[in-house]
Amino acid sequence: MDVNAAVAAAAAIAGVLTGVIAMLAFRFSEREQKRPTRTSLHTDPVLPPGVDTVLSVLRSSAVVLDEADAVVKASSAAYALGLVRGGKLAVEPMLQMARDTRRDGEIRQVELDLPRRGTGRGEALAVSARVAPLGSRLVLLLVEDLTEARRIEAVRRDFVANVSHELKTPVGALSLLSEAVMDASDDPEAVQRFAGRMQIEATRLTNLVQELIDLSRVQNDDPLEDAEPVRIDELVAEAIDRCRHQAGTKQITMATGGTADLRVWGNRGQLAAALGNLVENAVNYSPARTRVGIAARRIAAPGGDLIEIAVTDQGIGISDKDKERIFERFYRVDPARSRATGGTGLGLAIVKHVVASHGGEVTVWSAEGQGSTFTLRLPEAAAAREARDRARQHPDPALDDEAGQSPTESSPYEPLPAPEVLP
Repeated sequence: MDVNAAVAAAAAIAGVLTGVIAMLAFRFSEREQKRPTRTSLHTDPVLPPGVDTVLSVLRSSAVVLDEADAVVKASSAAYALGLVRGGKLAVEPMLQMARDTRRDGEIRQVELDLPRRGTGRGEALAVSARVAPLGSRLVLLLVEDLTEARRIEAVRRDFVANVSHELKTPVGALSLLSEAVMDASDDPEAVQRFAGRMQIEATRLTNLVQELIDLSRVQNDDPLEDAEPVRIDELVAEAIDRCRHQAGTKQITMATGGTADLRVWGNRGQLAAALGNLVENAVNYSPARTRVGIAARRIAAPGGDLIEIAVTDQGIGISDKDKERIFERFYRVDPARSRATGGTGLGLAIVKHVVASHGGEVTVWSAEGQGSTFTLRLPEAAAAREARDRARQHPDPALDDEAGQSPTESSPYEPLPAPEVLP
């Protein structure tokens, strides 16, 4: 009996010791798992407090690198610019800057031209990169995209140079002509001839200054501040009246057609200037005894119906190379011909800005020797759409009056068959 009791006691003691040893082993294993290792220090660094929040609100692209050049933190803009790929900084000059800064602690800044991702045209992306130490182990890289700023600066320089050149030409001509008038004071016929030339140059100078003012106005003003429903019929009639004399001199037929009583919402003066510029260009660049057509129609679009106005001519046409630049300020397809017609090179730039500010677009189809078709697409006035919907539901003459058109009201011009649009 005593032997059995001793064996039972020994077994109980052994079980207790086994449980204690197992518990100690479990606690030791837990402590070992929580202890930071050399590998985890390198692969899982911690940003200083508040840095993550600051980086999230910066406009610049931000990248934080550790001592192994691995990316600890990168903003979405950094990925969009292609700075970070596969967890590594992909731009070698910036990576070298980060290593130098980590070594000596100095802040560095440089401007670089990087290839743009996703394009095969070799377009450069201009950036400014600034590297600074962040704590004892991390390096912060801030990258600012300067591409748009450089483009705007280049446009500004070109604009100043072009304005200076365009102003210098008529001013210089006026100076020379005035001298010629003084020298020919005793020759009435010569004085009259030179005075006529002076009047032409003065008109060209006046037109240039006025178009510069118009371009500045459409770029800076909000056209929807004074917006109103504008009838396309009235814009077409005004554009034709503006060019009637030039068209009559060249025996050019002005043909109108399309859908009547269309309306857009916008600034009447700016829209009239834009359409007038297109019609005037069509007349100026068309040979004698040809036709210029203006047609308007409504087209369906996902965001609402659009009003499309097409101006077609049978002129000299535009090459594919020139079509990419014709809406640039002061750009001329044929500078010699433009000067002969009194063009300033600003008309199409004004058209582009006016249409864009009204939420539309302008497109061009052209072939050399076959003519051109410029097409404006503008959102239809909401009031016109609502009135048309009401008229369809309740065909009552009174509702036509509410929509601004009585049953006997006629278009300001006699509708003709739509002009032929070249394919």
